[in-house]
Amino acid sequence: MPCPHACSKSKLAGQYVSMSLHPPELLLPAGSLEKMRAAYDFGADAVYAGQPRYSLRARNNEFKLEQIEIGIAEAHARGKKFFVTSNLLPHNDKVRTYLRDIEPVIAMKPDGLIMADPGLIMMVREGMDKGNYQDIPIHLSVQANTVNFMAVKFWQKVGVTRIILSRELSLEEIEKIRQECPDMELEVFVHGALCIAYSGRCLLSGYFNRRDPNQGTCTNACRWQYSTQTSAENPNTGEAIAVKMDSGFNFSTAQEEAESSFATCGGSARHPDADKVYLLEEAGRPGQLMPIMEDEHGTYIMNSKDLRAVEHVERLVKIGVDSLKVEGRTKSLYYVARTAQTYRRAIDDAAAGRPFNPRLITELEGLANRGFTSGFLERRPSQDYQNYETGHSAIGHSHFVGEVRNVFDGWAEVEVKNKFLVGDQIEVIHPGGNHVFKLEQMRSLAGDPISAAPGSPLLVRIPLEARFSGALLARLMPA
Repeated sequence: MPCPHACSKSKLAGQYVSMSLHPPELLLPAGSLEKMRAAYDFGADAVYAGQPRYSLRARNNEFKLEQIEIGIAEAHARGKKFFVTSNLLPHNDKVRTYLRDIEPVIAMKPDGLIMADPGLIMMVREGMDKGNYQDIPIHLSVQANTVNFMAVKFWQKVGVTRIILSRELSLEEIEKIRQECPDMELEVFVHGALCIAYSGRCLLSGYFNRRDPNQGTCTNACRWQYSTQTSAENPNTGEAIAVKMDSGFNFSTAQEEAESSFATCGGSARHPDADKVYLLEEAGRPGQLMPIMEDEHGTYIMNSKDLRAVEHVERLVKIGVDSLKVEGRTKSLYYVARTAQTYRRAIDDAAAGRPFNPRLITELEGLANRGFTSGFLERRPSQDYQNYETGHSAIGHSHFVGEVRNVFDGWAEVEVKNKFLVGDQIEVIHPGGNHVFKLEQMRSLAGDPISAAPGSPLLVRIPLEARFSGALLARLMPA
């Protein structure tokens, strides 16, 4: 059955001519009202924010009931959508209180509830069917790990209106689901952090800190800095014990040697050291050693690269995906603005039939990241999914340096976030269009000439047109 969302074609003079494609929704994270407004300003069609106590960002969520109500009202006034995330996997205590706490949220008329737990979905749907609550669309969270078209059809039968597909799917698998389920809304993640386990199912944080990721309290243990230690076997207990490693050990060199000796996916002889047990040590927990090992599929290192699929937006639009989603409710205002602006351009280009602009990749390099991967959208060698070089965020093409608070008489008051200097190339990032210029002069608030803005907290003034009030500033890094 042909997909109703996909591109239409007309036959003209014996050739097929592609018509305009239906643009999918661009869905951005909102960790605060300020970030929500930035998302809309820079091109988002919708945002998602967490319900207090019941979302997977319970620890980092500025949205309380009052902020949710304000957010929904502002979204609807702008012709935008606002989804409320209520996607934890509850234990009995939260099941008992759930309906009490979701009722006021439903009364605010969000555009959808993002849910994962079948029991909670059943409770809400029963309440809607009985007329206890108004009918609000339910979107199935990625936390439910939907990876096939029959699962999509099951959820459709129980009243779910949109499926947020699991991140573990390839483009071909997404296309197959679209073909088999033409009348179900499909949402796909295109940017942000990747879980080290099946989407949302990681237990590292619960193991280390007793903070369960599935209850909204993840401490991102997969992103901590770890070091490896070789081991020997304790003759008395059989447990692995640490053997002090050579102080001159270089991970990059060892990785190069390993790649020439170890079989990644089978088909060649394994190095004898591949079958040893090694011990993993996190920088903040010296002496707490965890056994790790390598099998025929590779070494399991926990720090995943970040997802970036801007180069696949055109394919996803042609497939007929209804919503493209950016992860990151705990990320910065700059992250929200930059990803919204970049993916908006990618969607508009794809919908209009314009070829992909590689500059969009360069723009995203300016975001703090742990290296980028297209994840499972493309099937690649196993090591492509992991960032083996650094556990911290690296800065690429540009560096976020400030926010323009106001502009008066040709001088902008800038709240400095990171260091920048007179002589730097500055990119002004604004919903009305970006602008690059060389910074020729800068003043303190007292009006004295200065050559450097050393960092936060500080306010400085730079020459800037009034139309750029509210803009974000990035320092372009030399090649």
